[in-house]
Amino acid sequence: MIGSAATSFGLSTLLLHLTRPQLFSKLAAMKERWGNAAGLTLHIIAYSLLPLLFGLLSLWAGVRGVSLF
Repeated sequence: MIGSAATSFGLSTLLLHLTRPQLFSKLAAMKERWGNAAGLTLHIIAYSLLPLLFGLLSLWAGVRGVSLF
């Protein structure tokens, strides 16, 4: 369950980054603080790639019968 939610969140934020980046208020703050390239990179890693990785690993663990809790 949590793996599906995290994977969905990661995929949806990644898709929104590509199509409608103006929806992310924290993205503007991160770009202002660290510059355009670094702010965008950090934002994508933190809000898209890490949740996606966690979700996929959780799903994989669930398929193997390993419980997170």
